[in-house]
Amino acid sequence: MKKRPHILSIAGFDPSGGAGLVADCKTFEALKCQGLSVCTANTIQTDTEFIECIWIDVEIIKKQIKTLFSRFQIDVVKIGIIENWRTMSEIINVLISLNAEIKIIVDPVLSASTNFDFHSETQIDFDSKIFDDVLSKIYVLTPNYDEIQQLYPTKNIVETIAHVSSKTNLFLKGGHNESEKGKDYLYTKLGEKYPINPKHQTVYPKHGSGCVLSSAITAYLSLGFPLLKSCFRAKRFTEKYLGSNKELLGNFRF
Repeated sequence: MKKRPHILSIAGFDPSGGAGLVADCKTFEALKCQGLSVCTANTIQTDTEFIECIWIDVEIIKKQIKTLFSRFQIDVVKIGIIENWRTMSEIINVLISLNAEIKIIVDPVLSASTNFDFHSETQIDFDSKIFDDVLSKIYVLTPNYDEIQQLYPTKNIVETIAHVSSKTNLFLKGGHNESEKGKDYLYTKLGEKYPINPKHQTVYPKHGSGCVLSSAITAYLSLGFPLLKSCFRAKRFTEKYLGSNKELLGNFRF
């Protein structure tokens, strides 16, 4: 039996299991990878309601990461919700110190599917220098259409895409793009642009679908697939997940 690669998800805990750590590890398992997890936030929510987000101290996060790396070989990491970009930068620097060749996939979750703003109460000022430094150290950024428009307040979406893809690979999820619904784009650091069209017609909204797509990309990269093929396969996997039932919480057996 082929040994499963270990993948680390650094993200929030969703008690409903539809998003965050639980959804990531379900995805990893479905794609024959071994999921590990470090919690960045404890949330009080269901698939339809978000009540509260309690952030985990960054020193605890870093200690958990170091402990896992002392036991397991981890070459690919997915990062979900983090309290702010400064904390994100600290976490990424720890990861690189533990594995200089690590591939980091960042899903910049700015709000929940129930429209809860994760950062409305922290009032963290946006620091483009810190964010640019984060981008230069990661392998892929996976925002959706709404999120990318919030990343750089002074830039329009075309300028933001160009800026981000000059520093890292960008997978732009198109589920929120009304003009091209469900059409994703991969912008590589080398200046290439690849459209990834939807295939499955019967899909239903799912709580945490963005987490599933980003973690599927992470899993395929961990299994040794190149970036474009990982994105393409992750898109098809997520479409099957979206079509698995009519509920907000999907099935991973299809």
